[in-house]
Amino acid sequence: MSGSRITAVVVALLATFAPATAMASPAANAACGELFDDFHYASHTDPTLAAHGWSARSNAGGPGVPGARWAPENITFPSVDGDKAAQLASSTDGTASGTKHTELLQNQMRFFEGTYAARIKFADAPVSGADGDRVNQTFFTISPLRYDNDPLYSELDFAEYLPNGGWGEPTWPVNFHTSWHTYQLEPWVSKNKYDKQVRSMAGWHTVVATVSGGHVKYYVDGQLNGDHSTIFVDGKELSVYPRQMMSLNFNHWFIDLTQHSGGLSTYHEQIDWVYYAKNRVLTPAEAVAQAGTFRGSGVRFKDDLVGNCGTPPPTDPPPPTNPPDCTNAPAWQWATVYLENQRVKHNGKLWRARWWTQGSEPGVTAQWENLGTCST
Repeated sequence: MSGSRITAVVVALLATFAPATAMASPAANAACGELFDDFHYASHTDPTLAAHGWSARSNAGGPGVPGARWAPENITFPSVDGDKAAQLASSTDGTASGTKHTELLQNQMRFFEGTYAARIKFADAPVSGADGDRVNQTFFTISPLRYDNDPLYSELDFAEYLPNGGWGEPTWPVNFHTSWHTYQLEPWVSKNKYDKQVRSMAGWHTVVATVSGGHVKYYVDGQLNGDHSTIFVDGKELSVYPRQMMSLNFNHWFIDLTQHSGGLSTYHEQIDWVYYAKNRVLTPAEAVAQAGTFRGSGVRFKDDLVGNCGTPPPTDPPPPTNPPDCTNAPAWQWATVYLENQRVKHNGKLWRARWWTQGSEPGVTAQWENLGTCST
């Protein structure tokens, strides 16, 4: 089942958190803006890619095979079936050191309610090498887990396609739509709600999700596959509706190497375009039509998203620990390179770097874990 992965994982809450359900007026919704990208870039080092808010991940860490490398050079922008697309090429030779994962992300946490859509080409088989690897091809939003069982942790997996299975699934290919509550990594405990389709998704598909009024609805090619709001755990009703702003991500990674049969195998996930309408609920047909309108008029990229118009996410409470002593923590500096586990103070809070980072502001991007409001 979809509760054993790590792109985000999920676990118990300490108290029920009621989802925000109000929506802004139509005028306010229209003012919230849109993000659209047709992925017309030269390479992962194209300065326009970064200027448009995208990062090609290079830092180590989960999800996936421990010790594998996240390879930004494996993110390219070839012509696929007659149009430019983002291509995430992940490969393995059966060893951790010979495994490369890929991730392309909008890492500023500014995605919450509204309509998400992408046209994605999933693959059942590698483009080269032997088949059978447990690979995961994804489209999702996520927020940082500040600490175990974080009650504001938010993640929505619009699609997680496993062509060769994984997570103990008895039958595959299988595609998951999963809404997360929270999680604990060690020992692993997760709470989520998911729906799945056990069928081949090879080829192009339009994946759409709407987030509004306490409900997350998941569609593939216009077909509603899931409507998520809450789950019941130990007699408590827990929300799987997002509780804070999230980043927007595509990643492509190996769950494990147990089914590798030798040699180097390379798999592709390709994204034709992505679209997000903030605080507006569109039908799948309307979302696809809007993307088509942009493309038909020559718009390759648009980003006019406004801040917290409409329903803001809940206020971020401090972790339930004693206030940390920030006396010896240096102030965060934009130009400084920080390594994993280094601590800084910023806006009255203590922060821990989750991985190598530079130029990512604590409280805005996923690179930083909030350790609490400073006592000094």
